[in-house]
Amino acid sequence: MGIRCCKDGQFCEIVIEEIDETTLLKEKEKKKKKKKKTEPPSTPPTPTPPPPPRKKKLPDREQKAIKIQAWWRGTLVRRTLLHAALRACMIQHWWKVMLAKLLEKRKRAALESFSRQEWAVVKLQSLVRMWLTRQRYCRLLHAVRIIQVYWRWHNCHTRGFFHGSYDLTATHLGLELEIFLGSQICRITDCIPFPIKN
Repeated sequence: MGIRCCKDGQFCEIVIEEIDETTLLKEKEKKKKKKKKTEPPSTPPTPTPPPPPRKKKLPDREQKAIKIQAWWRGTLVRRTLLHAALRACMIQHWWKVMLAKLLEKRKRAALESFSRQEWAVVKLQSLVRMWLTRQRYCRLLHAVRIIQVYWRWHNCHTRGFFHGSYDLTATHLGLELEIFLGSQICRITDCIPFPIKN
C-alpha cells in the first residue's frame, strides 16, 4: 500500500508493505537460532528436551479465517501508521512555516534597527556639520565687523567727511555745513538769495 502527498512542491511517499504472520514467525525462529549458535554455553550441555509435537493442520476454513484476521490487523496497523505519518508531515510543514515567519520577523527587526541607527548617525552628522559651519560663519562675521570698524575709522581720519543741513524758502537757500578733515573742523554757513545769478 503506497500513499503520495504533495506539500509546497515537495513529494512525500509512504510505502507500507503487507507481511503475513507466517513469514514473521519464520524470521523470529531464524533469529533465535542465530542467537543460540553465537552464545557460548555457560553451563555443561544438558540433554535437549524432545521437540514439541507438531500441530495438526487446521481445516481450510480456519486457515482462511486466520488469513482474514491477519489481513484486517495489518490493515489497521497500516492505517494507524498512515495517520501517524500524515500527522508528522503536517506538523513538519507547520513547523517549517513558523520557522520561516520567525526568520522573516527577525530579518525585518534587524533591518528596522539598522535603518534607525543609520538615520540617527546621518542626523547627528548633519547637526555637527551645521554647528561647525555656523561657528565658522560667526568667526568670519566677527572678523568682517572688526575690519569694517577699522576701515571706517581709517576713512574718517584720512579722507574726512561732512555733515550739514539746509533751509529752503521762497526767497533764499540757507546752508550750514561742517567738514571734518582728520583733526580739523571747518564750518560753513551761507545764505543764497533767489534768483541765483551767475
